[in-house]
Amino acid sequence: MSQTAAFSPPVNTPSQEAVPKASGLLLAIILVGQFLAILNVNIVNVATPTIEADLHSSGAGLQMIVAGYTIVYAVLLITGARIGDLFGYRKAFLGGLAVFTITTLAAGLAPSTGWLVASRLLQGAGAAMMMPQVLTLIQRNYHGAARGRAIGLWSLVISGGIVVGQALGGVLLGLGLGWRVVFLTLVPIGALLLVAGLRVLPADQGGGRTGLDPLGLVTLSAAVLLFVVPLVLGRDLGWPLWGWISMGLSVVMFAAFVRIERWVTGRGGRPLVDARVLRAPGMRPGLAILLFGPATWGAFLFTSALHLQGDLHLSPLASGMMLVPCALAFGLVGLLWPRLPARLQRPLVPVGYVVAAPAYVGLGLASGGGVAYAIMSALIGAGLGVQVAVTNMATEQVDGAYAADASGALLTVMQLGQVIGVSTVGTLFISLDQSAGAASSASLTTALAMAALAVLAGLSSLFLVRRRSAPATATA
Repeated sequence: MSQTAAFSPPVNTPSQEAVPKASGLLLAIILVGQFLAILNVNIVNVATPTIEADLHSSGAGLQMIVAGYTIVYAVLLITGARIGDLFGYRKAFLGGLAVFTITTLAAGLAPSTGWLVASRLLQGAGAAMMMPQVLTLIQRNYHGAARGRAIGLWSLVISGGIVVGQALGGVLLGLGLGWRVVFLTLVPIGALLLVAGLRVLPADQGGGRTGLDPLGLVTLSAAVLLFVVPLVLGRDLGWPLWGWISMGLSVVMFAAFVRIERWVTGRGGRPLVDARVLRAPGMRPGLAILLFGPATWGAFLFTSALHLQGDLHLSPLASGMMLVPCALAFGLVGLLWPRLPARLQRPLVPVGYVVAAPAYVGLGLASGGGVAYAIMSALIGAGLGVQVAVTNMATEQVDGAYAADASGALLTVMQLGQVIGVSTVGTLFISLDQSAGAASSASLTTALAMAALAVLAGLSSLFLVRRRSAPATATA
């Protein structure tokens, strides 16, 4: 069957006209909203001891307070992208932001562990509805060099939100106002964004296509849930048998999801993840890179926090400051990449991972901290900063009508990559670090594991940089 592919050559069309002069404010609003969502992944970590003391939470309750947000967020990302496609990206972003802000207030006022867990789950749902719209709005409103700069800022916010979350939690708790301030501080920011967003975000009608694909939604959600839950909780629960069974069932559900999507497409319906998006030049190698690259990033931030605070006895704020050079280098590369000559932009991607892989090894050798540790972390950030280029190259041939599908797929894979990195490399670090006097060995061994993941990302990037522009149609 012949189908119109979900990609097109980058040409100047009326839909790619420059956005109004309010576009700078538009970008600021959606990126700050994204920042709040990313911040909430880690900001609560340092507050768990005081939450436990105040609410008398059990171990399982604390795990769900921390992990519940991530689980729901990962499960619903693609659904959030589809909601924007169906009802409009402005409505979906502002609706997700409203849910996120209200549930953040509920979390800050929670009288019990159950209330706090429920609030965190709903926070994750709000973030999942808001986050995919950010990249989609960038794709639809910015083009050429402006899109490259916007995506650079988008990636910087993702990296900065993770690092700032680890430091800001320590700063807020240091004020002596209790754990609730970690949530309540974010509420007025969310409210202000809502007011500004109502005035600035452009009206749209979404992608103009209908259908939620309920069978695809159920099977994909089940597949992601069966995979993510044991990865997030398994380490603290000692990797029970049910976790391995769950991950095995997730493979079955993913296979069922693929068959269902083919069936929906064959009947002329609208699948949840359109296979034509995956056939767009750059999407498949881009997805592979955004699995392995963020896996190293998530593992690095997680193990660094444990090493700096646990082994080197730094405060949460001090350990967060040690990672600032990494975040700055990441952002600098992302911002400078679009300014390079076009002939250098694509080769930059594998070079970044060539820099990151040995820098991880150097980080393991510099486990004593200090200047050497900061330099290695900066090199890691500079190397992984090319992921901005990966995102841009993966989506540059995707037609604007399919922007939501591409955004949801990329964000879901990035999130899964971070979860995989934290659960696998993090477990390895904890297991080795618990042995007496094995801190340096744990750091070096996990650094080698992260270097191996960076090498896999670099090898995948070779397929991306060799891609050339494709014709606008393809045969299924």
